[in-house]
Amino acid sequence: MKSQETPFEGGPMDGRVLPVLLGMTGHPPKTYRIPVPDPAGGPPAVLVYRRVSRGQSGRLGLSRGWKYVYDPAGRGGGGPKWPWSRSGDTEG
Repeated sequence: MKSQETPFEGGPMDGRVLPVLLGMTGHPPKTYRIPVPDPAGGPPAVLVYRRVSRGQSGRLGLSRGWKYVYDPAGRGGGGPKWPWSRSGDTEG
């Protein structure tokens, strides 16, 4: 399996660069979850990071790769975005 050195921004992992396994498409996963053990022996807390683009290069506009940004809400982007399902919309 291939891996890519990917930087992390925000949260407890700020400034670290970790090797992340790439998927079949050659991209790292959209969300990266890091379980953190509880010192008191309780259930582990989970840190959630979302994948975002690192920007584009000069003239050609090619992607410079990916980075992970801390998601304090811990949603991680949810699932697929279907056009017929709206968040917060209730019909009565």
